[in-house]
Amino acid sequence: MTAKAIHAVSGLFLIAFAGLHLFNHICSIFGANGHIAVMNVLRKLYRNTYVEGLLLISILIQSITGIKLFINKTGLVKNIFEKLQVWSGFYLIFFLCIHIAAVLAARFFLKIDTNFYFGVAGINIFPYNLFFIPYYALAIIAFFSHIAAIHAKKMKRIILGLTPGYQAIAIIILGLVITVVLFYGFTNQFKGVAIPRPYKILFE
Repeated sequence: MTAKAIHAVSGLFLIAFAGLHLFNHICSIFGANGHIAVMNVLRKLYRNTYVEGLLLISILIQSITGIKLFINKTGLVKNIFEKLQVWSGFYLIFFLCIHIAAVLAARFFLKIDTNFYFGVAGINIFPYNLFFIPYYALAIIAFFSHIAAIHAKKMKRIILGLTPGYQAIAIIILGLVITVVLFYGFTNQFKGVAIPRPYKILFE
């Protein structure tokens, strides 16, 4: 298989996981308890040696093949969607490497459950939120932008009167909407998020 084919196959697995992960985060609009309740159900699917091992292998494959494709495509892209695919993919590799390292360090060295509070602590504590808000927001937008760019290149049909290009734009808009909803849930703007002490220690 070529690097492109391997990248695509491992990417499908990551898209499935990321979809579940984002759904879990969207449930934060129902509060921390709602988010954690859904998380506990989903963890029965992926919190095991086999699935997590496959997930880490997929991320490693995505990083290696993604960097190779990034190097090969830089300067050769033909349109805005190809540029979007290259640069969104580059940011996703950057994000995944940092995110996975942070999650593994919290779980195995700090002995902290990487639940709702682990995710929202940095977003709700100043000045750390100046980094974590754009860090997470760009990851979500890059995820949907990457899918949109691939869709624009592969799709050949008009759907609901929309050409593949406009379909891709619709996917990006969906990503933006989900980003806003997710951050609303994570910040709970009307009453704030009460972050337990163990998670505050990470930022003190």
